[in-house]
Amino acid sequence: MTYFLQGELSPQERDASTARFRVIPVPLERTVSYGSGTKGGPAAILEASVELERLWDGAEPCAQGIVTQAAVDCTGSLPEVMERIAARTADAVKAGAIPVTLGGEHALSYGAVRGVVRGLNRPVGIVQIDAHADLRKAYQGERHSHASVMQLLAEEDNIRIAQFGVRAMSQEEVDRRAACKVFAVDARELVTKGLSAIDLPEDFPRDIYVSFDVDGLDPSILPATGTPVPGGLGYYQALDLVAHALKGRRLVGCDVVELAPEGEDSRVSDFTTAQITYALMGMAELA
Repeated sequence: MTYFLQGELSPQERDASTARFRVIPVPLERTVSYGSGTKGGPAAILEASVELERLWDGAEPCAQGIVTQAAVDCTGSLPEVMERIAARTADAVKAGAIPVTLGGEHALSYGAVRGVVRGLNRPVGIVQIDAHADLRKAYQGERHSHASVMQLLAEEDNIRIAQFGVRAMSQEEVDRRAACKVFAVDARELVTKGLSAIDLPEDFPRDIYVSFDVDGLDPSILPATGTPVPGGLGYYQALDLVAHALKGRRLVGCDVVELAPEGEDSRVSDFTTAQITYALMGMAELA
């Protein structure tokens, strides 16, 4: 199995007992509704990460240690899969590490976030980069759909959510966003006004989980995703939005989801997603 930043990490930096970051591959593809291929996302990210440089924005996040775990078993019922994911992320935070979950479809965030909350036993807020709100209820009859993941976390777990970059929503989601008091600045405002720093509400939780759906980026930057939507965020714009949201707060976990690699044509998307993953690790010290 290829591990994250393979060839760059020393044995000490790959020590599971001390590593700051635990990379958890989740090749989940069960509820995709347009394009397919997300099950290949984790492997493609790990493969592309071999070509990354150690430096990110003047620092070396990998010096704090990165261990790559075996992929989560995605067979069986979706509730079973979610519990396996939750067990991994809960173990990570209990050990003082930051779980970095690689998808796979966005449905996996339900298990990943619940595990982090379980492990910390205190409120966690979600910062979501996404083209979609994912606030539908039981989309196409599936409770654990990628299109329903934030609805579950907001309504069933009462988790605060801040969304950036959304540009494709149903009226159902507009209504639920208001009912659940989801904080949101959508793509039209962010892109047309060139915004890359938005203050979170003062009462937003101090512990932050970042859920980065790569379709939040414009498809001209990252085309290899299941549901590409025009009018998306720029690369640095998306990362700057996350970095600003983390100032004065603490990154306690993250996921990078919805990469759908397809051979040689997805090389740019694969590498971009790997770089985003490493950039998120680099943001762990922003508080």
